[in-house]
Amino acid sequence: MNVQPIKQRFGIIGASPLLDRAIEIAAQVAPTDLSVLISGESGSGKEVMPQIVHAFSSRKHGPYIAVNCGAIPEGTIDSELFGHEKGSFTGAHEARKGYFEVANNGTIFLDEVGELPLTTQVRLLRVLETGEFIRVGSSKAQKTNVRVTAATNVEMMQAVQRGKFREDLYYRLNTVPIHVPALRERKEDIHLLFRWFSQEAAARYKAPPITLTEEARQMITAYRWPGNVRQLRNLVEQMSVIEKERSVTGETLRHYLPAESTALVTTGHSAGGENGHGDGINERELIFKFLFDMKKDLNALKDQVNALSGGHLRAAPHVPPGYAENLLVSSDPGMSTRMPADVDEDVDHTEVEESLSLEDKERELIRKALAKHRGRRKKAAQELGISERTLYRKIKEWNIE
Repeated sequence: MNVQPIKQRFGIIGASPLLDRAIEIAAQVAPTDLSVLISGESGSGKEVMPQIVHAFSSRKHGPYIAVNCGAIPEGTIDSELFGHEKGSFTGAHEARKGYFEVANNGTIFLDEVGELPLTTQVRLLRVLETGEFIRVGSSKAQKTNVRVTAATNVEMMQAVQRGKFREDLYYRLNTVPIHVPALRERKEDIHLLFRWFSQEAAARYKAPPITLTEEARQMITAYRWPGNVRQLRNLVEQMSVIEKERSVTGETLRHYLPAESTALVTTGHSAGGENGHGDGINERELIFKFLFDMKKDLNALKDQVNALSGGHLRAAPHVPPGYAENLLVSSDPGMSTRMPADVDEDVDHTEVEESLSLEDKERELIRKALAKHRGRRKKAAQELGISERTLYRKIKEWNIE
């Protein structure tokens, strides 16, 4: 298949065989109604593929709606996608159509589909399998005839294994997979894109286009481009505005290229994608928070021991040297409380096996934060150092009151 006309129509720059193959698959699958899942790193240009699918399909005269699933709050995403009835929730002053109703006989593109909450995934699966959906607050099923395309910058099978994404929905979306290559996999296209963006910037800012010396050209070819095409475009924009000398040398280019050690996030090892909702980072923050609270509890224990011993710790042999540093106490019921018998013969002591489950610690911290802020989730999320959306998901997941 000759993909050159498609490239010209959609403004796609590049001659990479990997890119050509992705375009070819998109054009071939377009006449069918099969679901398409587009994978690729952030900034690689995934959004053009569903446009190709729509433009070459029998639905090309119908509506095309692109939805960024990661940008819609979890509490309103069902309403956005499937609509709601009047009075179904606070603020629902009138009935509203959702995207699946508006896009009837057309195509809907779900970007960052991996960010969908599990409850929404169930609704989406029903649409894909039966063509039916139910508005929020309604009991009446409605029909829709929509072609679904989706995109993700994370490894979906890992999300399935972690229980973050339904396996049946993954296979339903992934009927036809299309992979958009990262820029570092298209090295032959890097200089072509540079020249294109340079010409664009020259026309926009009414200045001669910037060019690269041989050393600079080798540098941009060897660089790994963690931000892909988006990063390259931004770099050209910056240099076109800032640099007075139109020929960019390697020394000048070094000031614009971040160190290669900066986080290169590849598909399959993404830490949450573009929007920063990666659960791995948030869970580490919860662990650090737990350790900090443990230290405060230890200090509180030292004060209690001082009080029991009359303001000072007893000397050995009743108090072994360094014993206080080895104590771990908390008011939490799931944690161990240990009181050495030789501190005071009259003080009862018990030993409870400590729970080492990170989920238990997280759950307890969330309960504490909610209690402290009287159920205000925004304040509790700020206290915990996590996003409000992540807190809401964990509350539902663990059924925390």
